[in-house]
Amino acid sequence: MDFLTFPLLFSFFLAFAYVIVISGRRNFRLPPGPFPLPVIGNLLHLGDKPHHSLATLSKRYGPLMSLKLGSRTTIVVSSSNIAKEFFHNHDPFFSSRSIPDSLRVVDHDKYSIVFLPAEDQWRKLRKICKEYIFSVRRLDANELLCRKKVEELLDHVSDCCTNQKDVNIGEIAFTTVLNVLSNVMFSMDIAQYDSVSSQEFKDAVRALMEFAGKPNIADFFPILKPFDPQGFVRQGNVYAKKIMTIFDTIINQRLQTRSSSSFTQTNNDVLDLLLNFNQTNESEFTQNDMRHLFFDLFIAGTDTTSSTLEWVMTELIHNPEKLKKARLEVIKLMKNKNDIIQESDIFQLPYLQAVIKETLRLHPPVPFLVPHQAVCDVEINGYMVPKNAQVLCNVWAMGRDSKIWSCPETFLPERFLEVTIDYKGQDFEFIPFGAGRRICPGLNLAHRMLHTMLGSLLLKFDWKLGGNIKANDIDMGEKFGVTLQKNEALMAIPLRL
Repeated sequence: MDFLTFPLLFSFFLAFAYVIVISGRRNFRLPPGPFPLPVIGNLLHLGDKPHHSLATLSKRYGPLMSLKLGSRTTIVVSSSNIAKEFFHNHDPFFSSRSIPDSLRVVDHDKYSIVFLPAEDQWRKLRKICKEYIFSVRRLDANELLCRKKVEELLDHVSDCCTNQKDVNIGEIAFTTVLNVLSNVMFSMDIAQYDSVSSQEFKDAVRALMEFAGKPNIADFFPILKPFDPQGFVRQGNVYAKKIMTIFDTIINQRLQTRSSSSFTQTNNDVLDLLLNFNQTNESEFTQNDMRHLFFDLFIAGTDTTSSTLEWVMTELIHNPEKLKKARLEVIKLMKNKNDIIQESDIFQLPYLQAVIKETLRLHPPVPFLVPHQAVCDVEINGYMVPKNAQVLCNVWAMGRDSKIWSCPETFLPERFLEVTIDYKGQDFEFIPFGAGRRICPGLNLAHRMLHTMLGSLLLKFDWKLGGNIKANDIDMGEKFGVTLQKNEALMAIPLRL
């Protein structure tokens, strides 16, 4: 008995000492938060929908809250004022990234514009994105291309209408955005609607996003990272290598074409522009940098935009009067135009813009944004955010802040007709694409694609649910991940107007 008593007492003493130290540190340095258990900390507080759980906790502990997730100190931001302190007033100190272990596949974190520290290589990649891909000049140059892809989307929906076939809204949006990106980058389609052969790329992207969104014990206890206890890195590497192989094949084919004596550059796509840049600045921008940049752009650009369009259509079908109002606005504008919505039409569609903003408020594509990390100890509102602390900005909770939004749980696009709030990173009560130097570089392309796809789908078709399901019975449930997906895919029946 004595042999057992000593280790039990010693364990109790260690746990007690841990609690005292942590408690004292939390009370006098860290922001307030729920009491952490020894070893696991606050992991039990997360649940299967952490954005909900942490929103509830922030109502008790405040909009600046600290948690201990395993051995990792995590700071949770849940209000516009605190978000502005972090990503405007102190932006340089929170410009680093907390990297999920499952996204360290194919060494991507070492080359990624998403995860690199905000230093020379990151600035170089950011400049390349701004000049070669997402500048207004480049987006305008690609407008006819985007228009063609939206027309192909409408043709596919029209075929479904003729055949009285349900449409998977998320899938068709994913294919459209994927083909827009692949044509901007490579002058080719990567996917086809209803094609099994093109499903591999889409499945690989979705699998990687799923792995990244699952709780990973190696993120909470970094000492376990070399062992990959849940196998996320091993499985993720399989999918990541498939995607990289596709990019390598495309790049090598283009290099072979360019080496031909009869080659004349006619594509002027991103791949050719980057290969030109690579030839003159190979030491600054390598072919490996190129493939990892494509990896970021395709992973980040497809799932977020397609899931947002699916949520928009879900909310409109769930609220038929809003759907009718949005369609009438589009039809009124386009009645003298036998055409689809173009970028120049967007500013003349204030209600359509409000519908998309309201959807992004209720269903931000990335509910915590991409996690930030403190580069040094920083004092915020009298509390200390320690170096290397993970910073989660709960934009889902901020979109439901009753101090900012009236009837925050209600889908009410009209609220955005009365205010000038936008999602370009200046209005911190509404930052679904982030803010500061880490704001999403593809925001302008996402803006154009969401409005042109949605406007065109409303202009050409009415929509209803199959199986005699009523609008009020539509499943509005969500599942947590890197992106905020619907519990059940939206299957809708298009009807010609």
